[in-house]
Amino acid sequence: MKHIFYCDGNQKKIAWVIQTDGNAVEQQRDHADIYLDKVTDEQSKFIALHVGVFWGIGKFIIKNNDSISIMLDSKSMFEHLNGDKENTDSFIQNRAQFINQIVEQRKLNVECHLIDAKDNVAHKLLD
Repeated sequence: MKHIFYCDGNQKKIAWVIQTDGNAVEQQRDHADIYLDKVTDEQSKFIALHVGVFWGIGKFIIKNNDSISIMLDSKSMFEHLNGDKENTDSFIQNRAQFINQIVEQRKLNVECHLIDAKDNVAHKLLD
């Protein structure tokens, strides 16, 4: 199955949208107290990606061997996840490692795409 995955985050919330076969599931969460007002927006986007993919697997939306197009509005996040540029932030490195573990364990076919911020449908869930 093919999915289109959008995620976003700020210092207060994370959000993600999973589109599959014309249907969309939207989710948003307040940050856990350990992250609330303590993470950067980019760190929050990595949390949203990690939690959103994990949630999608737990809800049986994303299954083993599925394909996921991850739509990113952060150039540095895109470059880091594609392996083009290493991020020196240890928090981001850890989140990326967790994301890569999920991808490998579930044998997911992942492609990252860089999009304009205005096209990130998860952003509206942060308001």
